[in-house]
Amino acid sequence: MVKDMTQGSAAKLILIFSLPMLLGNVFQQMYNMVDAIVVGRFVGPNALAAVGTSFPIIFLLISLVLGLTMGSGVVISQFFGAKKIDKVRRAVSTALSFQLVFALVMSLIGLFLSRPLLHLLRTPPEIIGDSVAYMQIFFGGLIFMFAYNAFAGILRSLGDSKTPLYFLMISSVINIGLDIYFVVALGWGVRGVAWATLIAQGISSVLCIVFVYKHVPLLRFTRAEWVFDIDIFKTMLKIGIPSSIQQTVASVGMMAMQALVNSFGSVTVAAYTAASRMDSFALMPIMSLGMAVSTFTGQNIGANRLDRVRSGLWASIGMVVFSCAVVSIFVFTMGSHMIQVFINAEETEVIARGVQYMQTVSIFYVIFGIMNVFSGVLRGAGDAMIPMVTTIVALITRVSVGYWLVTIPSISYRGIWWAIPAGWVVGTIIPTLRYFSGAWKAKAVVRQQMFAEASPAPSVSD
Repeated sequence: MVKDMTQGSAAKLILIFSLPMLLGNVFQQMYNMVDAIVVGRFVGPNALAAVGTSFPIIFLLISLVLGLTMGSGVVISQFFGAKKIDKVRRAVSTALSFQLVFALVMSLIGLFLSRPLLHLLRTPPEIIGDSVAYMQIFFGGLIFMFAYNAFAGILRSLGDSKTPLYFLMISSVINIGLDIYFVVALGWGVRGVAWATLIAQGISSVLCIVFVYKHVPLLRFTRAEWVFDIDIFKTMLKIGIPSSIQQTVASVGMMAMQALVNSFGSVTVAAYTAASRMDSFALMPIMSLGMAVSTFTGQNIGANRLDRVRSGLWASIGMVVFSCAVVSIFVFTMGSHMIQVFINAEETEVIARGVQYMQTVSIFYVIFGIMNVFSGVLRGAGDAMIPMVTTIVALITRVSVGYWLVTIPSISYRGIWWAIPAGWVVGTIIPTLRYFSGAWKAKAVVRQQMFAEASPAPSVSD
């Protein structure tokens, strides 16, 4: 069910809206988590490292489309907040059209460039065969992942964060079952978890598409109504390209860090893979709040309710501080047990290095949370350039600090762990200053450029 977020308690709306997204993110992350757990426990550390070293490249090739979907979401949510239903429908059909094309292109690129990219990352020879197999199967089914994410993102822009969750839960359960069957029963190894993910994502995408066309009249189109609106597309690009660049830079930074990790051998790669998976899992409440406040901001910008944008920001900051305190304490004290979810207890060196990672990074979760909320508000307002700059600066800091610290003999690979929060600290400064400058208020691109029909759009004022 779509949800109007321009009325009612900001804190309550954001919290309730974020909870299904949190669960959705948990189940989405379970795809990678379960893959890593199954291969780590039933195949071995090298298989775990193979899955882990593939992820930055996978993220690189899908990040372009993911960034553009963010632009689509901002446009759709602002139209919906302004009650421009015809514009919503045109925006949805436009978004689906170009996302399909980009997904197909990224799939072909991933299939043909998997091995060269893995060599570029200095992937250890003992794991490159499994890494290539995992990546090629994943990219073969990339269209399913983007079909689900496209429809799920559109529903979230309209205030419905529950429906995508239900289908994601179903596919996650299927993925777990197929992982165990393909790897444990059939002995397919890394290829087994890749095929399980592809099949499960295919099911979730089909279910989501069928539901939308049967039960959401707003998103039901005849062939004649299916249009590609070039003006709306340009507006999506204006917002989406900075987000796309942001995602791409993030993935390039991940690849640079992965190359640095790979240089320390398969033990460090396995530790980094396990710890970073748990780290991503721990950060999900924070990321869900950032996504929720972005949708909240988009709808209220469309309705010209900047007072509600401000109250939504501070409500989100309060929830982030509380959730970070709880999660950080848990991760810091339970790190060893969390790493052993992925790896057998006798792999003591892998576990020790993974625990070092988690204890170092978890202290700074609150910094990441604050950065994420301020960036979410700016992105929802259409000020996508600043989150892009934030990501670039944070990643330059992370990579630079990482490559510098590992050259100090007494620090060695642990410099990679410290480089991650260093990037967060520097990255938080930019969106925070931008918000308090007030310049983002003039960036409501959709309302200013496209809502004006018979009369000029109302001025933006606090």
